[in-house]
Amino acid sequence: MTNWLFIDLSVFLCVVAITGIIIPQILLIAFRKQLFDTPDPRKIHKAEIPRLGGIAFFPAILFALFLVFGGGMLSEESSIMSYIYNNIRSVSFMMCGTIVMWLVGMADDLVGVRYRAKFIMQALAAALLILGGIELTDLHGFLGIGELPTAVSVILTALISVFIINALNLIDGIDGLASGLSGVACAFYTYMFFHAGLYLFSAIAVATLGVLVPFFVYNVFGNAEKQRKIFMGDTGALTIGLLLSAMSLRICQLDTLPEGCNPAVVAFAPLLIPCFDVVRVYLHRIRIGHNPFLPDKNHIHHKFLALGMSQRSAMMVIIAASTALVLANYWLSAYINITLLLACDIAVWLAANMAINRAKRARERKLAIKISE
Repeated sequence: MTNWLFIDLSVFLCVVAITGIIIPQILLIAFRKQLFDTPDPRKIHKAEIPRLGGIAFFPAILFALFLVFGGGMLSEESSIMSYIYNNIRSVSFMMCGTIVMWLVGMADDLVGVRYRAKFIMQALAAALLILGGIELTDLHGFLGIGELPTAVSVILTALISVFIINALNLIDGIDGLASGLSGVACAFYTYMFFHAGLYLFSAIAVATLGVLVPFFVYNVFGNAEKQRKIFMGDTGALTIGLLLSAMSLRICQLDTLPEGCNPAVVAFAPLLIPCFDVVRVYLHRIRIGHNPFLPDKNHIHHKFLALGMSQRSAMMVIIAASTALVLANYWLSAYINITLLLACDIAVWLAANMAINRAKRARERKLAIKISE
């Protein structure tokens, strides 16, 4: 365990350093080649900002993984080498799926990709996870269901993977939100993987956290006028979305967790806010007769901005709420039935949205009165 703790720390520091070196080079290229995310009425930012930050993610993570593999072989420690060998299938197919999402994201950021084509490639990435043995095999008591038949497991895995990838992509609407929520999830997954003895997956989780830290700094604190600000774009969102879906599914495959926590709750609790938000937005678009796959300004962060909050304040509130949900679900899952716990999560989400909507309408009425005066 001590060796893997040292490996995780080394991987984290290495990935932070690599990403911190690559992002300034991406900024330099983006400004020289005029590769910007141009403002439009739907977008919040007003300046031309590069959206290629996600290009740095996968190379840095892959470097870290091969560093782990190579380090394990150099150490000649049988336990590390044996563990790497026993998990190489899952990690290999997981990385293949990540490559697919990374390439699709780059194509979308540079020339644009139709959403139908993106869905097809997301399904392909999900299929690669399944080939690697990373799939939803057990619902751990949700709706009274335990182990799943193979066909049902494959279908649900594909649907959940595509859903999580798109949920993270769609929540990426203000500075630091997608990376912040993903960072919370990766930190939590690192802890759970390490304590469950899935050390190679803890290295993947901490490597993913490592690429998000320097990106977060550039994205949130970078100055657009000084050419130091960058977005992750679809390259980053699709890459991180695939990795998070794989991590959540792998945790869900565990039979037991520390303190008797439910694996399914632990697996998906860090993704509740982006997943709940995408469901609400899709249902709203369908209800008003809009195409559910075309963008609008009805996400949770748009509502906070409509209340007069700054981007940074909205981001901090949403990330804090996600952290609270993760910790509450982690603790309660040992005592409350998973179906009841999800119902409570939904009730809290609906109540919070109702309160935000009331506050938004009240603010709009006050503004209307001031204008009329």
